[in-house]
Amino acid sequence: MLLVRAIVRPEKRDEVLYELSTAGFHAATVIDVMGRGKQKGIKIGSIVYDEIPKVMILMAVRDEDKDDVVSVIMRAAKTSDSGAFGDGKIFITPIEEAYTVSSAATGL
Repeated sequence: MLLVRAIVRPEKRDEVLYELSTAGFHAATVIDVMGRGKQKGIKIGSIVYDEIPKVMILMAVRDEDKDDVVSVIMRAAKTSDSGAFGDGKIFITPIEEAYTVSSAATGL
């Protein structure tokens, strides 16, 4: 099992979730977050905005589904054919265990 954490632009949230669901990946947790990337925020005149709104999408997926999930997110989160600064980031980490609270079942 893997945890996919995708940080995307807020305006891409619904498109990413729709494309994931269309591809058969329905379960996701969505959190509004603030942050900045390598570009250290946005500077407009003398004002620096270093807490930029983003959306974090968390998904637990089977190892064999990782490439499909990443591909869907990459395609749906891009703002142009070549992409742009601030389009987002995807992090993949292993999940040691998962439990369903209502049934005490393990796994996904």
